[in-house]
Amino acid sequence: MNNLRIRTAGADEAGTVLAFWAEAAEGTSITDDVDGVTRLIDRDPGALILAESDGKLVGSVIAGWDGWRCSLYRLAVHPSHRRQGVATALLEAAEERFTRLGGRRGDAMVLEENDRAQRAWAAAGYRRENHWRRWVKPYV
Repeated sequence: MNNLRIRTAGADEAGTVLAFWAEAAEGTSITDDVDGVTRLIDRDPGALILAESDGKLVGSVIAGWDGWRCSLYRLAVHPSHRRQGVATALLEAAEERFTRLGGRRGDAMVLEENDRAQRAWAAAGYRRENHWRRWVKPYV
């Protein structure tokens, strides 16, 4: 995709990102609100990476770094732009960020029933680790 622009999100774009995720992402999170997205950007300004084509938001990935782990969330591409290299460009940007920060391995959160996402992550060189399970406890 020739006119693809990769950049980080600004806090004022939280609403736009949430609307994009409602259309392009699979599943929801307890932090899917303006406050949650704004706090992410305020805490780690380089974490939310966006892809634009002709000024339109067409992809996202959260590349979170806590000083120990590289965590990947919300890799999403608008349905009209899938299979055009958007996810690849986003993951390259995320991996470059992690390498620059000293990260050594990326961990991706992928929904169990999302076969398309699992194929995409596998194609990008990530592998499933069946010996781990995610445990969660909401605080709200």
